[in-house]
Amino acid sequence: MLELVFETARGLVRRMRAGEVSVREVVEAHLAQIERVNPRVNAVVTLCAESALDEADAADRARAAGRDLGPLFGLPVAHKDLVETKGLRTTYGSPLMRDYVPDFDALIVERIKAAGAITLGKTNTPEFGAGSQTYNDVFGETLNPWDVSRTCGGSSGGAAVALACGMVPIADGSDMGGSLRNPASFCSVVGFRPSPGRVPAYPARAAWSPFSVQGPMARNVGDAALLLSAIAGPDTRSPIAIPESGERFGAPLEREFGGVRVAWSRDLGGLPVDPRVTDAIDAQRGTFEALGCTLADAEPDFADADEIFKAWRAWSFELGFGDTLDASRDQLKDTVIWNIEQGRKLSGPELGRLERRRTDLYHRVREFMQEHEFLVLPVSQVPPFPVSERWVRQIGGVEMQTYIDWMKSCYFITVTGLPAISVPCGFTPEGLPVGVQIVGRHQDDLGVLQLAHAFEAVAGCAGRRPPVCESG
Repeated sequence: MLELVFETARGLVRRMRAGEVSVREVVEAHLAQIERVNPRVNAVVTLCAESALDEADAADRARAAGRDLGPLFGLPVAHKDLVETKGLRTTYGSPLMRDYVPDFDALIVERIKAAGAITLGKTNTPEFGAGSQTYNDVFGETLNPWDVSRTCGGSSGGAAVALACGMVPIADGSDMGGSLRNPASFCSVVGFRPSPGRVPAYPARAAWSPFSVQGPMARNVGDAALLLSAIAGPDTRSPIAIPESGERFGAPLEREFGGVRVAWSRDLGGLPVDPRVTDAIDAQRGTFEALGCTLADAEPDFADADEIFKAWRAWSFELGFGDTLDASRDQLKDTVIWNIEQGRKLSGPELGRLERRRTDLYHRVREFMQEHEFLVLPVSQVPPFPVSERWVRQIGGVEMQTYIDWMKSCYFITVTGLPAISVPCGFTPEGLPVGVQIVGRHQDDLGVLQLAHAFEAVAGCAGRRPPVCESG
């Protein structure tokens, strides 16, 4: 069983296509792993085992009949509990939606199913995805499999833990301020924030917004690219959808990096960063040099990024949940209420001024990236912290003013609209995972995946299993 659940997604697809192992066997192995490990970490919160086995049998019959099989053929998947799944409970981590069962699939779920994957269930998330700590009043806390006293991050925390523990080989997630990247860093898996529009989102209340995106997570870069190949591509339901097909991401990721210019930033120009994170990332500087990259200590000018992100995040919360606040204030957690109320304080002229500053920031970063093809920096400013702490209060003596301030190394990148990935790069002395963030040029999603793949192959950080999987 362990051989199957920790096999790569690409390896599983090859073996199932060849008939070396049946889809039912693969699904049964992953369901057994969920039964064995999930009670210790609480990553998968809604399970649909019976329908998954029925789908597995149908997939085996399709292969036997010689029918066309999708790129994700037979792969078990669990969907983040923020995306709608037809006939399967979708709670958004909120008591208000505890019993909601949609009658449709979100676009990303549509595409994953159409590509041949089999839904096992839903993964945990904070209420309405607010904050990078996965807990809610419906399902409780999701724990870090490397140390169950620590947080797994969020908001795609359930997905990251399910991957790390071999419960699924691929998972979807979403990211506004770091929700694909932060939990990947905390759990030693891969989380890729694509360019806005690369993975079209529907339904979406703000269809033109470039801040929140959906994307792939996996245990290695190649598998993340495989999932991206199935979920990327144009769709008229998203007005910002990039017209390129996703098929290119299914091709081999090998590339030479001799002479490629990379900017190396330890703190993005002065952000407080825990030295354990800095040490883990600095230890891999030689890996990028071994790939042939030319490194320079530099970063763009991120002036105004903090104010821009917080304002547009607050506006999006008011847009999405303002009516919910008016109707059910007593059933929302305090951070969601705060974000909505911050959004209500914004004026049109204020957002207009910030949009001018965002345009200026975009061009400063664009010009910087003309000189450097990639930017490398920490994913998270801290390692995984105690799950009992709902958010980080201080870093290196610097007080955090809000529940998201400790995530600036992620959400500053969000403001730029550039593609970014979290790849495992090491561990703290306590054995807690640390990820490195690789940022690419405008819409160069493929380049980011290629450098991440090359780094992963040399860094030697992949393949370790968390302690929770080795016990019991």
